[in-house]
Amino acid sequence: MSAARQVPRQGTQDPQEPSGQDGTRHGPAAAGRGGDPDPQPEFSSSADPADTDLLTAILDGMDVALCAFDADGTVTHWNREAEKILGWTAEEAVGRQGFAGWAVREADADEVRDQLLSVMDRPRRRVHEFALLTKDGRRVLVRTQSAVVSDPDGEPAGVYCAFSEVHTQIELERSLALSEALFDDAPWGVIVIDADLRPAVVNGVAARSLHTGRESLLGRPIAELLRDGAEELESAVHHVLGEGTPQAPVELWISLREDETGARSCWRSTFLRLGSPLGEEPVPLGVAWLFQDVTETKQAEQESALLRFRGNQLRRASRTAAECDDPMEAVTVHLDFALAGFADHALIDVATRDGRLVRVAATPTDAAGPCVPSEPGGIPVGYDEGHPALQAVNRCGSVRTSVGRAPEGAEVEGERWAEARRWPKGTVHGLSTVLRSRGRTLGAVTFLRGPSRRHFDRADAAYAEEVAVRIAAALDLAQQL
Repeated sequence: MSAARQVPRQGTQDPQEPSGQDGTRHGPAAAGRGGDPDPQPEFSSSADPADTDLLTAILDGMDVALCAFDADGTVTHWNREAEKILGWTAEEAVGRQGFAGWAVREADADEVRDQLLSVMDRPRRRVHEFALLTKDGRRVLVRTQSAVVSDPDGEPAGVYCAFSEVHTQIELERSLALSEALFDDAPWGVIVIDADLRPAVVNGVAARSLHTGRESLLGRPIAELLRDGAEELESAVHHVLGEGTPQAPVELWISLREDETGARSCWRSTFLRLGSPLGEEPVPLGVAWLFQDVTETKQAEQESALLRFRGNQLRRASRTAAECDDPMEAVTVHLDFALAGFADHALIDVATRDGRLVRVAATPTDAAGPCVPSEPGGIPVGYDEGHPALQAVNRCGSVRTSVGRAPEGAEVEGERWAEARRWPKGTVHGLSTVLRSRGRTLGAVTFLRGPSRRHFDRADAAYAEEVAVRIAAALDLAQQL
């Protein structure tokens, strides 16, 4: 027990003198400035050995080096961490007068002593940096925090000094500074999630991303805030707690319950498992979730990939249609290539001289399949006034529509909505585009989507118009033959 060893100072210590708090023997170490013994020592020579052992275990278990001096600058305490840093044992350190001649160079001894004992004149903690000597003669730069030790009457009785190597202290301070920067100044959202999937610490960016305050998030299940992405987030946190930090960032598509628009955001996320450094084995303390909103970047990437795919489909369809002997076969080829990844069904209606529309080609209504021509002469379709295909022909443009909203704005039930338009059952989104060639309106092409797909947007309408130009050219040729 290094801190509790009884090490009498040579020629100055009576074996019956009281021991210090940690059981180390001291004579003048307990004296005041005038050298008078402490009238009320905290431990006498008859101190309970169990208390001495407990104090020794506490001092030796500390992660920081600790030594103490009496009012005359004599070492009274020396723990194992101090022995680990400098190599001097408690038997070699306790009882020495200051650091001079053994733990510090003679030239620096007076300055170091004055710095350490000056705290008795100022009742507040002092921080110093100076070089100490190890037992093998090496110099170690340490950072110390010293504070006064008072006797029961409040008079200064000595000084205790905690110290560590400067590079170790700098590493600790750097870690603390990094933590503060992450939670205050980082451009990423940072949330520390405990093992119960509840936020424990939240920075400002994360709170703003979740449209809530930092304090209101603490202790609240994070899944309650999310409409989409909650299951993926929980799976990622459980994986990190069980398996460790993933090798690469993951992208989570998130939508918030409080966002009435239902907009989805892409958060590029990194998860770090937090373990306690104080346990013999790593004990998970939670998971640090770092994320950055990359929605605009991902949407731009998706749009670019979609444009490349659709451009390739148009080129492939043109090359394949050029090899067709029958113009109507070229019509169906263009339609088949356009359907890939775009729609579930497609219809081609040709306008007659009396203004009616006749179905000349369509995909199967009961199952997926290629577009096939209808019976010779076509099949008349009984579209009601205001039908999207009729509107496209009359406007010479494109018309988009979805279930729940008729062209006039009236609400219509789902199944009746598709049936009323003569469209296959299950259709929830429609896009009709006019077919024009040589300044004439030939009819309309209609693309249909089921409930598993999103509604048609302006980019979809632009693509449909590109397809319609090619279909109209082939259809015009077919009508001339």
